[in-house]
Amino acid sequence: MANLAEHVESFLRSLEIEENASPNTLRGYRSDLKQLLAFAGRRVGCDVADIECASLDQSLVRAFLVELLRHASASSTARKLSAVKKLSRHLLRLGVLAADPTAGVAAPKQDKKLPNHLTVDDVFRLLEAPDLSTAIGLRDRAILEVVYSAGLRVSEVVGLNWADIDEGIELLRVRGKGRKERVVPIGRAALEALTAYRAHIGDLCRDAKPAALDQRAVFLNSRGGRLTVRSVARAVDRYTVSSGLSAKISPHALRHSFATHLLGAGADLRAIQELLGHASLSTTQKYTHVNLDQLMEVYDKAHPRA
Repeated sequence: MANLAEHVESFLRSLEIEENASPNTLRGYRSDLKQLLAFAGRRVGCDVADIECASLDQSLVRAFLVELLRHASASSTARKLSAVKKLSRHLLRLGVLAADPTAGVAAPKQDKKLPNHLTVDDVFRLLEAPDLSTAIGLRDRAILEVVYSAGLRVSEVVGLNWADIDEGIELLRVRGKGRKERVVPIGRAALEALTAYRAHIGDLCRDAKPAALDQRAVFLNSRGGRLTVRSVARAVDRYTVSSGLSAKISPHALRHSFATHLLGAGADLRAIQELLGHASLSTTQKYTHVNLDQLMEVYDKAHPRA
């Protein structure tokens, strides 16, 4: 009979094959469930390889939750508990468990914090920060323009291929979370920035070996390989400082600013949901922000008894 660790590996394979989970998603689940196995081993008093599936009961899950709350944030704890719940449902379907050990175990309440967003003027200051006399500056300007123009996640922008861009009808094909594809519009300014960058890719990758040059990827590093999420974050940090913006800005703040500015200009929330690639409208509501002055102005104009 397979032990719990072997069933965890089986579960991860099913996520990859049946649900087409992304590498990032798989890494997250593996890390969270590895932590569960280590805790179970300490609690039961045996090696991870010897933990029986029967050990995964409600008592263990509750004790694991208490342990997490001592050392992790509410959001991190909720994510790890979600991984345990999904594993438990997998084991129930296989008939390995007779009852759900996570039944009645609630995730900790999380504070609802809005991500940082920029004003329109601050976005323009950030977009103008890269030095357009250099190939790196042209590339970084194109990245910032594309993220803000299309509301992309950083993982989506570094995953772009030239074949995903249709300049004629100004659309992008984007691969989002869970490798789900969507088509989104892209503005003319972003397309112009891409054209300027593409003309200088040779300068950017001057020292790259021809065999190492990724011909498909849009955004490359100086070695000719696809740019990473971490590299984009570092670039945004540099331009935040050089543009004089006081708050620390993440690449995701540009995506949030995209949604906020569309909503403030009267765009429909469901349309924004489609553009962002959110499965749930509630997620879109979390990522959008309308200030109180706007709400009061709409109320004063629209309500008959205002």
